[in-house]
Amino acid sequence: MHAMQYEITLPADYDMGVIRHRVESKGHLLDEFPGLGFKAYLMRERGKDDSPVNQYAPFYLWNTAEGMNSFLWGPGFQGLSEDFGRPVVEHWTTLAYEEGPASGAVPRTAVRRRQRVPVPVPLPGLAAELVAETGRLARQDGAVSALTAVDPRTWEAVHFSLWEGEAPQEVGDVFQVLHVSAPERGALRRGRQW
Repeated sequence: MHAMQYEITLPADYDMGVIRHRVESKGHLLDEFPGLGFKAYLMRERGKDDSPVNQYAPFYLWNTAEGMNSFLWGPGFQGLSEDFGRPVVEHWTTLAYEEGPASGAVPRTAVRRRQRVPVPVPLPGLAAELVAETGRLARQDGAVSALTAVDPRTWEAVHFSLWEGEAPQEVGDVFQVLHVSAPERGALRRGRQW
C-alpha cells in the first residue's frame, strides 16, 4: 500500500471557507475511485490546534499503484494543479495499517507525526517499533484507524491516525477532517505489510 500527501499552504488571511466549499462540492468525486483505500480531506487553520499556517493537505492511502497513478495523471489532480499550482507530492511505503475501536465512525480529526530514521539504528528492530506504534495508536479510544509508512529515499517515517472526535494529546500536526472518500477501505490489508 502507498501513503501519499501534498500540502497547499495558503496566506494567513485566506478565507478557509473556500477550501470547505471546494471539498463540499468536489469531495464526493473520489467516493468510488478504483484503487483508493481512503482519502482524508484535511485542513489546518492558523491559530487552531497550534497550527502556524492555513493549509489544505489531503492524505491518501492507496490499495494499488495503478489507482494512485490514475489520480496523479488524471483530471482531478490536474484541476487542483491549475487552481493552486502543482504541489510536491510526498509518498511513503506503508509498514502497517490498523483499524481502531471507532472504525465505524466518521473521522473528525487527524494527526500526522514525522519521525527521522536514524542511520546507526538497525532497520529490522526499528521496523518492529514502528509497527508497534501503529498498534498503540489504533488501540486508543476514539481511534478510527492508524498507519505508519516510510520514505526510504529520505528515511522518514510518518505516523498517521484518524479520530472520531478531538485529537488525543499526541505529538504531531492536527488536522480537521472535512470529508473521507473510502471506496476500498474494507480491502486495506491490516497489520504488518511484509
